[in-house]
Amino acid sequence: MSVTKRARFAFAAGALVCLTAIGSAGWWIGSLGPAPLGGDIDFSTRVLDRDGRLLRAYAASEGRWRLPARVADVDPRFFAMLFAYEDKRFRAHPGVDALALARAAGQFITRGRIQSGGSTLTMQVARLLEPRSGRSLTAKLRQIVRAIELERALSKDEILSLYLDLAPYGGNIEGIRAASLAYFGKEPRRLSLGEAALLVALPQSPEGRRPDRSVAAARAARDRVLDRFAASGIVPADEIALAKSEAVPAGRRPMPMLAPHAADRAVADAAPGREARLTIDADMQKNLEELARERARTLALTLGPDISLAMLVVDNATGEMRAHVGSPDYFDARRAGQVDLTQALRSPGSTLKPFIYGLGFEDGFIHPETLIDDRPTRYGAYKPQNFDFTFQGTVTVRRALQLSLNLPALAVLDQVGASRLAARLTQAGAALVLPEGEAPGLAIGLGGVGIRLADLTMLYSGIARLGTALPLTERAELAGHKAEASRLMDPVAAWYVSHVLIGTPPPENGVPGRVAFKTGTSYGYRDAWSIGFDGRYTIGVWVGRPDGAPVPGLVGRMAAAPILFDAFARLPTPPAALPRAPSGVLLTTSAKLPPPLRHFQPGDRVGEAQAKLHILFPPDGARLDLRAADDKPAPVPLKVTGAVAPLTVLVNGVPASAQPRGTLFFQPQGPGFARVTVIDGSGAADSVMVRLDDGAAATVSPASVRQSCSPAPCARP
Repeated sequence: MSVTKRARFAFAAGALVCLTAIGSAGWWIGSLGPAPLGGDIDFSTRVLDRDGRLLRAYAASEGRWRLPARVADVDPRFFAMLFAYEDKRFRAHPGVDALALARAAGQFITRGRIQSGGSTLTMQVARLLEPRSGRSLTAKLRQIVRAIELERALSKDEILSLYLDLAPYGGNIEGIRAASLAYFGKEPRRLSLGEAALLVALPQSPEGRRPDRSVAAARAARDRVLDRFAASGIVPADEIALAKSEAVPAGRRPMPMLAPHAADRAVADAAPGREARLTIDADMQKNLEELARERARTLALTLGPDISLAMLVVDNATGEMRAHVGSPDYFDARRAGQVDLTQALRSPGSTLKPFIYGLGFEDGFIHPETLIDDRPTRYGAYKPQNFDFTFQGTVTVRRALQLSLNLPALAVLDQVGASRLAARLTQAGAALVLPEGEAPGLAIGLGGVGIRLADLTMLYSGIARLGTALPLTERAELAGHKAEASRLMDPVAAWYVSHVLIGTPPPENGVPGRVAFKTGTSYGYRDAWSIGFDGRYTIGVWVGRPDGAPVPGLVGRMAAAPILFDAFARLPTPPAALPRAPSGVLLTTSAKLPPPLRHFQPGDRVGEAQAKLHILFPPDGARLDLRAADDKPAPVPLKVTGAVAPLTVLVNGVPASAQPRGTLFFQPQGPGFARVTVIDGSGAADSVMVRLDDGAAATVSPASVRQSCSPAPCARP
């Protein structure tokens, strides 16, 4: 065969071999399937606070801690060291560093073993996305192919994010964020130089360099990273020396565990591996959890080791929960730590008294300066007593509420109506629980009903909002939706209640006049309460045993009130002023009140045979059109029956102007809602709420008023 023919044959054979190799390579690459891009990574389920800070994380499948991280979430010095130690040309190469591979091949040929793998960070990400046991040429080729595919599909920062998510750090820790929290107890955005160096070193040999198993191995690996980084000249030598002097953690820290009860509830509704964001403030939550643990230890010394407590902080303006402490210690089995005591059904003790007086203020038959009797009283077979079994005689309503006297509160409740009180609180959003088949009675004023701390805190927040209650919100995605407020009481009545409560003498650790609060103790010393508010926040505190057993010596003022004032002291802002007085507030003394308001006399309790005062017109809930005369709304006539002269008319709590004898009118101030109250000479009262609108109204003359009262006599002022 001639030389020419042999050359042609060799060329053809070589071409065939090349084509076969290329075809085989193409077939092999195609057999690998599409490259994984990390879209199905199984992350830990996370619960975040209102600013995106981690409250609690739950281990992913197989018990691994894996938290997502972006490049912006990590200290920039970590990347400077990572590139210097692992992949100097990461930002320039297409996924494979030919120089590094050539160096690795030369080392293998000259030394007979693999000295360095020549892997880029992109190749390491490919290996983490498709884990393979052992090191082989096929595995290396697979990494090279996948690295090129990743570089084509993702940006450099997206590839780095995958490395941050998947890099192994020993045990069940994967990803830099989980490692930073486990070893240093902080997020990776503010690492020290030594901490960043350790996190660069660990993925190279995560089990051999784990600091919780070998501090010496971890320190040596960290120092090698620092030496490599020092050679780059980016940082001065003294900073490197300082980083080497940093202590290496000898163990792991627990993962964040803030607001565990709220987190459990949020995770129950969230998909695995997802995030749930709450309205809770992480700093506030941490401060109050520390306070709960401190106070639980102190209370255990005097009230026994089974005593527990719960706290809630609510933003008055939005109804959003800012802190949620369900128990002092989530893992305390003796105290049933995993039970959320903010949702436990308990007896409220005296904490419903402000709402009793609020309805009395709203109805217009009492004022904070009204005198009221604290004396022995019997309601059929029911003969209530004060907490200390004493009587104060005649006191103002203000003093009766501040001292939490039982008899005056029940006298007002008897006038207001227990069913009406229960209905009003229920309409405002509170879930009151009575024994099956039992109707509300006077006993609910002293705690004879079940209620949750969450609902009670919501109701007090309604007082702080001048009588409108908002449902509590804990999920951030619901916070943006404007919730419909429920009417709790009139603004004037709510203002009266709040300014009575702010004058209650505080415990020894409190400052007077800064927080409006009320305490309560349930029958049998089972529950101690203290609920308070300022112009910005409402805080509810409950103390007791989780099993509801009696605790001798458990009193709201001694056990719960100090915790309430400590909680306010730990808030990030000083107490805010209460809302300004709304229109209609009457500031005066007892002696200057209208005669019917000077001294409260219980209605028909003693069995007087008299007709009950009742407003016939306008009926409750009526909608009236105002007829303007000279730009001033025309007076609205009143029709009453069963009244004893003299009569006093209050409009939104303010006495109406004097009127001609034989007529009964009130002068509207303009469109809107108005509560009209008539009080007669015996102290009986009746109220109606009417809506006044602009528009043409039928003329009603005084004569028609007198005629409509017939045949019953008309009461005159």
